[in-house]
Amino acid sequence: MTAKKNNKTALIKQVILYGVLLGVVAAAMELLKFNLIVVENTFEVYALLVALLFGGVGIWVGIKLFTKNKQLIVVEGSGTPGLVDEEKIKELGISKREHEVLELIARGHTNQEVAELLFVSPNTVKTHLANIFAKLDVNRRTQAIQRAKDLNILP
Repeated sequence: MTAKKNNKTALIKQVILYGVLLGVVAAAMELLKFNLIVVENTFEVYALLVALLFGGVGIWVGIKLFTKNKQLIVVEGSGTPGLVDEEKIKELGISKREHEVLELIARGHTNQEVAELLFVSPNTVKTHLANIFAKLDVNRRTQAIQRAKDLNILP
């Protein structure tokens, strides 16, 4: 709840800051004798200012809303970047090691290959997979990979 309150406070501060900046720009225009341009083309100048203001605020709000809790991760060997929802991984209780196992399984590695890559025993990989299956509520590797992609925890 306090995180939402802090976000709201930060948003209010940003809106006030934009209002003050708009006031400063208006004062600067008056000081620089842009009055002639405004008098001759009043509608166009004010329309441009309003468009710039709303465009800037819209872009800023879009960035704040749609990039929250996402991190760019590049999977080695695939060369394709993807967005991974770190909050969802924490929410599901998937450990860092389980996520590594899931990524390697998604790349097509066998249990033995995963064990060799992570320097653990194949039984440890099986245990991690059992934990992943339980946390994702699936029964098979392919289901786990598809569910992980649907939840944006795999790129």
